[in-house]
Amino acid sequence: MSNPPLLIVGLGNPENEYGETRHNFGFMVITGLLEKYQGVFVSNKNKFEANLWDTKIDGKKTILMQPMTYMNESGRAVKKIVSYLKIPLDNIIVVHDDLDLPLGTIRVSQGASAGGHNGVQSVIDALGTKDFARVRMGIGRPTNDQPAENYVLARFTPEEKGVLPGIIAKSILEIEKIFSK
Repeated sequence: MSNPPLLIVGLGNPENEYGETRHNFGFMVITGLLEKYQGVFVSNKNKFEANLWDTKIDGKKTILMQPMTYMNESGRAVKKIVSYLKIPLDNIIVVHDDLDLPLGTIRVSQGASAGGHNGVQSVIDALGTKDFARVRMGIGRPTNDQPAENYVLARFTPEEKGVLPGIIAKSILEIEKIFSK
């Protein structure tokens, strides 16, 4: 393919019970992008193990992706679409939650380690490299003795829900900045 699309992958878990959890922050950004750019649904989980939408961002053909594997197996779905469409690494952005950043903090990185995030590690393992862009969205750490794996699968508090639209909007701006380079 002479002009491969851009790919934005929002990490999350596929079942409704996880829809509003911290670990599904990546899915929430994809939903925000769909609202802003009116993507056209092109594929469900059968062929690529993902929901995929076509759209344009900054005039560039873009695929929005929500892997329908569980978080820890996200790389399998990413590898399928990247291989099928021959998407180069510099056309890929992975959006995900990050325990090490306070809620509302957004960091863009390129070529960083997984930092203990199993979904990101799955993508790194499947692609055989960590040389892709990431938009990391802070969810903070639990303030009590709650294990991290339970915390990320918990729903946002009512106070946190109030700030989510602004965080998602800031994340979309960061994605747009990456694409405008």
